[in-house]
Amino acid sequence: MSLDHLDALESESVYILREAFNQIDRLALLWSLGKDSNVMIWLARKAFFGRVPFPVVHLDTEAEFAEAYAFRDRYAAEWGLTLIADPCPPLDTVDPSLPPASRFAARKSEGLKACLVRYGFQGLIAGIRRDEQKIRAKERFFSPRSQDAGWDFRDQPPEFWSQYNSGVAPGTHLRVHPLLSWTEIDIWRYIAREGIPVVPLYFARDGYRYRSLGEVGTTLPIPSEATTVDAIIAELAATKTEERGGRVMDHEAEDAFERLRSSGYL
Repeated sequence: MSLDHLDALESESVYILREAFNQIDRLALLWSLGKDSNVMIWLARKAFFGRVPFPVVHLDTEAEFAEAYAFRDRYAAEWGLTLIADPCPPLDTVDPSLPPASRFAARKSEGLKACLVRYGFQGLIAGIRRDEQKIRAKERFFSPRSQDAGWDFRDQPPEFWSQYNSGVAPGTHLRVHPLLSWTEIDIWRYIAREGIPVVPLYFARDGYRYRSLGEVGTTLPIPSEATTVDAIIAELAATKTEERGGRVMDHEAEDAFERLRSSGYL
């Protein structure tokens, strides 16, 4: 893969970040602490000459891995981020009909709704990609959400010739997705090129590593000997397994993820 491909992705993402900043009054970036949102912060720092000019929100379930919290605290300081890390609402506030892992994940949906009310954000930048999950493939770069974070994937605005619907109607907010065109291997190749730090759990230890990073108890490691970024890239080039294979919620009820996304999950 030539660097021209990464340059084109970088340019598109930087343009989207700047467009969002220019068009949306109250904007924040959602930081999951994972590889994709770390790339997104890196791109934002490039877009705005070394600083991130809007708050960075970590929806804290208080169940992240210790390594993820250590990473957050270190790089929030090193990168000069304005960090919001409010705890998510407790489990008894979410839909009890969801399967167990999906119900736990739904705490982030409730945390996001509370964040929108508390801080009045009109736009939220999220690091999702089309190749991650089938329902995410239906997203737009600028995606309108209702005030309660609901999403109707059947009613999305068209986006032609880099013309984006960045208007925020009363009672709504926008999700902005700068990484929508990227793939998992693009992310890792960009991490390699730029030297972007990531949570060490992505690298193999005792024959296992985390390919997709969530919370303790809802994310499982995969067998792997990849201890470097280059080794991860080589592993991905040879695999046909799904990226989110280690996410417990993705193996629960067939419609659970779609229900989560429709109600505001990232």
